[in-house]
Amino acid sequence: LSRSSPPGSLSDTAKALWYSVVLLFSEVVKDHIQEAKAHMSQTCQDMEAGLSLTSHYVDVQVSQRETFRSGKNTSKFLDKEMIIMGDTDRQKSFLRRGQIFEGPNGDKPKRYIVLLGNAGMGKTMLIRKLCLDWSRDCIPQFDFVFLLDGKALSLSEPTFSLQTLLLNISSFAPPCLDPEAVYAQILAAPKRVLIIFDGFDQLRDYETLLQTQEKDLITSLQRDSKAQTYTVRQLYSAILQRVLLPGCTLLLSTRPRGTATQLLRRADSFLEVCGFTPADIETYLSQYFTDPALRASALDNLKSCSYLHLFCWNPGVCRLVCMVLEQSKSSECLPQTLTGLCHQVLQLKIKEELLSQLSSLAWDGVKANSSVLVPGRTISAKLKGFGHRTGLFLSYDLRTRQVVSSDRNFILSLPFQSGPKGRRRPQREELELTQRFAVGLLFHKRTELQRLDSCTETAFRDMVSNKQALVTKHLEGLSHGDLSPAQVLESCHYVYEASSTHGDGSRDSGSTRLVAHLATNLPEVLTFHGVPLNPSDVFAVQNILKIGGTEGRSFCLDLEDSGIQISGLRALVGLNNINTYRACIADVITLWEQLQQSSEEELQQGAVSKFKIHPLKATQVCHIEHLAKLVNIHMHKRLPSQFDSILAEGVPAVTDLHKLEFELGPDNGILALPKLWELLPGLHNLQRLDLENCKVGDKGAEKLADALVSLRFLEILNLSQNCIGDQGVKKLATTLRDLPKLHCLSLYSNEISDVGAESLAAVLPHMTSLTDLDVKYNKLTDVGAQSLGVSLRNCKRMKTLRLWNQCIPYGVFERLQQQDSRILWH
Repeated sequence: LSRSSPPGSLSDTAKALWYSVVLLFSEVVKDHIQEAKAHMSQTCQDMEAGLSLTSHYVDVQVSQRETFRSGKNTSKFLDKEMIIMGDTDRQKSFLRRGQIFEGPNGDKPKRYIVLLGNAGMGKTMLIRKLCLDWSRDCIPQFDFVFLLDGKALSLSEPTFSLQTLLLNISSFAPPCLDPEAVYAQILAAPKRVLIIFDGFDQLRDYETLLQTQEKDLITSLQRDSKAQTYTVRQLYSAILQRVLLPGCTLLLSTRPRGTATQLLRRADSFLEVCGFTPADIETYLSQYFTDPALRASALDNLKSCSYLHLFCWNPGVCRLVCMVLEQSKSSECLPQTLTGLCHQVLQLKIKEELLSQLSSLAWDGVKANSSVLVPGRTISAKLKGFGHRTGLFLSYDLRTRQVVSSDRNFILSLPFQSGPKGRRRPQREELELTQRFAVGLLFHKRTELQRLDSCTETAFRDMVSNKQALVTKHLEGLSHGDLSPAQVLESCHYVYEASSTHGDGSRDSGSTRLVAHLATNLPEVLTFHGVPLNPSDVFAVQNILKIGGTEGRSFCLDLEDSGIQISGLRALVGLNNINTYRACIADVITLWEQLQQSSEEELQQGAVSKFKIHPLKATQVCHIEHLAKLVNIHMHKRLPSQFDSILAEGVPAVTDLHKLEFELGPDNGILALPKLWELLPGLHNLQRLDLENCKVGDKGAEKLADALVSLRFLEILNLSQNCIGDQGVKKLATTLRDLPKLHCLSLYSNEISDVGAESLAAVLPHMTSLTDLDVKYNKLTDVGAQSLGVSLRNCKRMKTLRLWNQCIPYGVFERLQQQDSRILWH
């Protein structure tokens, strides 16, 4: 046992010793496992006061996420590396809880799983449900399940071992009568161990733990993990880096924002909690309100308040909304904004005296752009006790600093501030919500706000008016054309919070001015490309677009790669002032089908006529699959299995597609090429086709040649870096000569030799529209080059022939250039 191999990967002799210990104490271990399951079943039930997993838990959908595995070593933002699926594909990727640890199609099980979800989406509740499932023998592949809390990182004393960490510090761990025997079993069979990390709010906490440890520490951990000389941080890091228990399964929960270079390299599965569907919301309310009359009233009130109903897609917010519904006598009393909801919840949870003091502290934090309490600020014992008890106050050893509050501090806390060299500073999710809340709070009912402040009425009125003026000036000074799509979305939220905080829907002059300014100054081409749009986001955007319509504004929407739900897509596309829109093709087709089934002909007509896909850049295999389905509808002039007079002329978006870029790369490209060959003949009006670096090959070139016959308007064809040889070029040549509008052809960096050059030379004089041909970096010799040079003399419209190849002698190339100046090196 003196060898330095990590536990779980021991030598044969060491394994035999471990197994003898396990057999000796097998009954003790079995008893402990049953006790652990019984203990976990009892202790992980509680959700909140009066609520339990058994009676109130609603299954949230979990989807399998994919990443752009680019292979670069630069720092990567996890949310930027994730492929954003459309709603249709997302629903196909949903997993049951029992499938979370399974590999696709029965492959080897996943061992390093990352569970993603924003605040309140239900990650912790899902983890508790998994623990409960294990306690009920629903996850039989694991003998042991350990839940490790991120808050335990604050235990900085080097007095822990792997044994004490798992059997004493992990959540829901029962008393262990024989820790030695249990620990021996854990080390002997790590593949039957599941370790869950929860309570990590930021990705950087994981990234820090995944930084390479010192060699001496790794050696020490591998030699004797039972020694109680390590910190919790060192043990967490060793587990995550597979230094300890390398064969165990890891499940890490976190929010999706931030750099995740290490996680992207190590994880073999990314999952995302998708939140509540409308049916889930109704289920949750039916479980929350046990009285049938109260349940019906609450559901009716909620449905009458569109914003709150949509915001309930977040399970955490849904819980808060239920608290408010309990106290509301009618829908008129319900808050219309996030600001109003938070204000009502705080009033319900906190006494007014404490709420006033907390509001004052929070306002100081907003002005200082800091969550650190101002040094010297007097806090009552009652407030301090409440803050520590609820987790609002956390104690840290920090270097004290003087904070000076001023209007400039307040301005710096407002959104869309620029960092060095004018770069936009990325913000954490909670800071965005805080800023949204702060802006809304300024325009909240003044009589309600004043109860939270000790100033006189006049002083309070002047202070609020001053802050409102600062916010208005700041937001009006933004150049919306320079904002990123995410920042445009946030500005819609700020304006909605400021303009809709009153229950009666009234607005003051400041908020009205903000609404009018944003509606007037939004760019006509409004893009949310790559920005996830949840239901409450769609509501805020829809609100400002409607107001823009009253101002005579119309917009072109780009909703691609936004993950917008089909219900949200319907809400935005149905607006009268939307000229065109782009979105996931599969979701658009689903929307058309839904509108047809509900006989909403006018909406369907608009949804079909407004949809655009030009220009189309395919970066995922599913993009080509979706396009193939759309082209099929276009060719048959109807939706699948349904007659549709609206499509009698085909799909306008397909008719208007002039440019298609196939950017899947060599690995994914070869998977989508068969679908591409099938759909290309339906793109009659295509003018530019870019297939660079897709491993087309000779067989693919033959398939492409057959498809090109239908593309009579093709002007530019890029086939660079595609491993096309003489056979492929010969087949292509016979088709290319008959394309009447082709003026640019690139065969750069393929495998064309003199035989292929002869095929091209034979058809060049017949390609009367061709002006530019690129055959650089192929396998031509002087023979092939001279054949092309001779053919070029009969091509009066040709402007350039890029011919340089390493196999062409310099003297031959120079002589060809002297004979025809259109022959170029580059």
